[in-house]
Amino acid sequence: MIPRDTVDKIIDAARVEEVIGEFVTLKKRGANLLGLCPFHGEKSPSFTVSPVKGIYKCFGCSKAGNSVNFVMDHLQLTYPEALKWLAKKYAIEVIEKELTSQEKEQQTERESQLIVMQYAQRYFTEVMTNTDEGKSVGFGYFSQRELSHALIEKFQLGYSLEERKAFSVAAIKAGYAPKYLVSTGMSILSNSFVEGSTITEKDIFDRYAGRVMFPIHDDGGRVVAFGGRTLSNDKKVAKYINSPETPIYNKSKVLYGLWHGKKAIQKVDRCYLVEGYMDVIAMHQAGFENVVASSGTSLTVEQIKSIHRFTKNVVVLYDGDEAGQKASARAIPMLLEEGMNVRLLFFPNNDDPDSYSRKVTADDFTNYVHNKTEDFLYYKANKLNTETKNDPIKKAGVIKDIVESIAIIPDNIIRSVYVKECASIMQIEEAILQQETNKVRKKLLGKIFQSKQESESPENALDTLPPEELETKVEEKEELLKLDAEEKELLRLLIAYGNAYVTIEAEDENLEKFDLEITLGEYIFFELMRDNIKFENPVYAELYDEYVNELSNQRLPDLKYFANHQNPLFSSFVINHVYQKDELSVHWKNFGVIVEAEIKKLINGTQKTLFSYKARKISALIDDSLVLLKESDDNQTELIQNEMKQLLEMKKRVNKLLGRIVIK
Repeated sequence: MIPRDTVDKIIDAARVEEVIGEFVTLKKRGANLLGLCPFHGEKSPSFTVSPVKGIYKCFGCSKAGNSVNFVMDHLQLTYPEALKWLAKKYAIEVIEKELTSQEKEQQTERESQLIVMQYAQRYFTEVMTNTDEGKSVGFGYFSQRELSHALIEKFQLGYSLEERKAFSVAAIKAGYAPKYLVSTGMSILSNSFVEGSTITEKDIFDRYAGRVMFPIHDDGGRVVAFGGRTLSNDKKVAKYINSPETPIYNKSKVLYGLWHGKKAIQKVDRCYLVEGYMDVIAMHQAGFENVVASSGTSLTVEQIKSIHRFTKNVVVLYDGDEAGQKASARAIPMLLEEGMNVRLLFFPNNDDPDSYSRKVTADDFTNYVHNKTEDFLYYKANKLNTETKNDPIKKAGVIKDIVESIAIIPDNIIRSVYVKECASIMQIEEAILQQETNKVRKKLLGKIFQSKQESESPENALDTLPPEELETKVEEKEELLKLDAEEKELLRLLIAYGNAYVTIEAEDENLEKFDLEITLGEYIFFELMRDNIKFENPVYAELYDEYVNELSNQRLPDLKYFANHQNPLFSSFVINHVYQKDELSVHWKNFGVIVEAEIKKLINGTQKTLFSYKARKISALIDDSLVLLKESDDNQTELIQNEMKQLLEMKKRVNKLLGRIVIK
């Protein structure tokens, strides 16, 4: 458990713009910063970061929070894990209190898997450095590929011994549970294992043997998977083995090299996309750090979105062989559809970045990369136009191919520029090319709309109900919405002004009236407790319970307490419903409109919301009691009637108080 003062120190140090800037390219927009949201797919930025308030909010998907919440959501960490990640970033020492046995048991499988992968990386590196086999075979391979010691260390490269149980035995000896070795994919269960029994050392063997090891890092720099390359010449042996999908590794989302290259990608506003692990490392050795590769899978939309957070300019450097051409043919349309600016770079004689970089000097390689990139569509138009010059039928087919590529580009201006330029290259009228592009785009949009319609669930559709049920459902829904709005407003008042003192009218034991000064938080709490009123919305109920818990411990939690809370739902509520209200009044003041300070009419507005809410809740309880009364037997009737009597008295009192409130 991390002490409270250490938590405060981490939160104070973790500037939200610095933390998020590690994962998203942010651009200045007034007092705030703007970027592409990492939590949902978007091509136009709606993700806003406020350095002054220390918060972020996406106006597309409504995700909001502070720097800790961002790390939790983006890297899928628990609250303590996110704090430790930030502490490491800002060099803050974390001395944890001793965990109880119960707390130790509650450590997540995800955390245990990450610890196993961290151990595996150290183990493979040490094997390559400190064993005869590792030095001669593993290190020998990387030396043969002319990798520097610094680069081997930077990418944490290693080697797995030929002995098929070497890693598994060493890991168990070091104290790592066999079940986590299996769940991470580092070890494999033998065929003799009996399902349901406890996994032991004899039941497992290594996934990797006699392979050089490439650790795969996530956005936060944690090892989540491995790629292992065989050094055997046996064609029956798979050249590469990659980690399977696990709770910590989703191969469709992770890009090899992004952790090492994201700062360079941001700096130069360009990303080189290559095929393999060695291509990434070779580019680094040649001085190009802004490079990534899809790790053991075809390029996915999720991976493209990861690149887009840092830049929209991509250069594809796939191999010139048949497999490389097929890979680029799959990848390029996806890149265009996601709004990326795509350029191509082909190496001569079917070389790849790794092989070509070892054939030429460093300067020649740099010049080639800088000078030989071509815009994808211009390259395609020129190439196809040359190949089909004397064949009108083939040329018509080529034009359709070009049109399909242009049509998937989402930006109108970029599409129109490509239409103009490609029309000139292909020697066809611009109007005809534009017309054909519009036709294809219309079809594409139609398919997208249809797919969206089909994916929407009709489960909550009210129009399928009979008229009498529909009327009841609509009324119930409207009533719930009113309750929801009032609960939200009460929580907003609690968090924004709970520690402000207000004066209310009270009565002593002799029914003598007097003015009582009390905090707004205590006033709302006592009023709700008085009539045993509980929140309907489960999220709001949880937040209110947290407030009451702090109150019972003689503490008045304020806006900062909830904005920095470990529960992301609490911080999200504050940003969406407390900060925004404050921003509204500031916005109108900027236009010369004076908004009366809410705190001046605080008790009046609070009482109106509070008593209106109580009146609705009590009415609902009375309705429930009437239903019970109809269905009850003689033994229950008297009890229900007494409860109804109390509820009616409460309603009478609340309505009387509600009627006294006049908004000035």
